[in-house]
Amino acid sequence: MTTLDDYLQRFTDEPGYLDFARRAPVGRTVREEESAMSSLLGRGRFGTLDSFDEQDARVRAAVAAVTGFRADQVVFQPNTSQGLMHTMFGLTGEVLLSPAEFPSNTFAVSRAADALGVVKPRWLETDHGRVTPGNLKRQLHKATVAVEVSLVDYRTGYLADLEGIRDVIGDRLLIVDAIQGFGIVDAPYQLADVVVAGGQKWVRAGWGTGFLALSDRAAESLVPVFSGWNASDAEGTPTEVLPPARGARAFAISNPDPVAEARFAAALEEFAEVGVPVIGGRIAENVSRIIDLADEFGIEVVSSRAEQERAGIVVIAPEADQLTLLTASLHNHGLTTTSREGTVRLSPHATTDDETFAMLRAAFTSFASAVIL
Repeated sequence: MTTLDDYLQRFTDEPGYLDFARRAPVGRTVREEESAMSSLLGRGRFGTLDSFDEQDARVRAAVAAVTGFRADQVVFQPNTSQGLMHTMFGLTGEVLLSPAEFPSNTFAVSRAADALGVVKPRWLETDHGRVTPGNLKRQLHKATVAVEVSLVDYRTGYLADLEGIRDVIGDRLLIVDAIQGFGIVDAPYQLADVVVAGGQKWVRAGWGTGFLALSDRAAESLVPVFSGWNASDAEGTPTEVLPPARGARAFAISNPDPVAEARFAAALEEFAEVGVPVIGGRIAENVSRIIDLADEFGIEVVSSRAEQERAGIVVIAPEADQLTLLTASLHNHGLTTTSREGTVRLSPHATTDDETFAMLRAAFTSFASAVIL
């Protein structure tokens, strides 16, 4: 079994990178996987290209191992947004979700409602953007057939209580956009009916990687509106237009990119060797270090402090007239972060090292000194 130290040595992040919630540098394992597949593709040597056909089963097995879904309940997607589009266009009835969700969610349900008129968004009033069992319970309607929630909110870093949400919503479909927690949160994904995620953030697999996982109930409920020629029960290339296959495989449009599948599978297999709780545990420690530094310099932390309510993201909010000063200080000290709506989001990984924390301390010191002057 791979140890955490072995895992960390496979990455060469530049010091100062604190933006894993946006996109993540890939490691040696993923780069070597892509290089090997690209070499095969570049040569076309007899008998070697069959390995490309094996990547779909490989990546679905890797997703299944991390999520607890069966491999046949998983279909590869090139990104989270496409998986959400499949989901929302396939629904009939009212969906309860927060208007503050990442736009992939709000756009998908709105586009589906405008185009087909069979799904209707009901916008949830939240507790400062946090979707909780309490505010869901108060706003559920008899017409509500599904609830959509982000596992981790991209603005606040809030970690959703999937167990509590499942208890409250009963037998309604639970749709989870897991991208901001997938790979660092040991979440009870089996409680959800739909799980969608991508691999360019915490999993560190690069762009063009993702999946859609459906419970048997969801596969029966959702209509595969966009179902391509490879999503039927035909053996080989179909010679006539056939109905979609049953289950998750119906939600494919064309043959997936096997190189992307290989990258995603390699990253997930590497995660599984170490264990999501182990990697997530180190990330939680690094989050605590950032919170402690912000407290030391009197910078307000507006994201969740409790470990059970956070996952990888720290959001700090300086005084409005000090935001430019803070972002400039972070930039001048070589720190990569995200600034949005008057706040700064810092998101470390397990690979975040002491040099990065020293750079962050120096940036906070410069900021504090400038504020005093």
